[in-house]
Amino acid sequence: MDLAPADRLNLLRFVCSFVWTDLKVTQQERDLVMRIVGAMHLDDAEAKQVAGWLRVPPSPEDVDPTQVPRRHRELFLRAAELAVQADGRVVPAERETLALFRDLLGD
Repeated sequence: MDLAPADRLNLLRFVCSFVWTDLKVTQQERDLVMRIVGAMHLDDAEAKQVAGWLRVPPSPEDVDPTQVPRRHRELFLRAAELAVQADGRVVPAERETLALFRDLLGD
């Protein structure tokens, strides 16, 4: 799926928020995020912004699932699932957050 620059950043903002769910970002999670950055061909300024979200999580008000365009919901959900699975363990808080995200993206 070809995403506009704003949508790419929004996707990475959500992914970063999910890697912060358990309050720490592992190397595996960092690696996943940076692979997505590379796959989406983010420019240097965008990659720098994403790197900032790996140091400090995005603001909760900046990750509103109701603002995800319907045509991108499946992609955002899959990216969130990858984020919570990246470190090889899914803690209850990640399961709950993912379930809530799934519900909020539903029709």
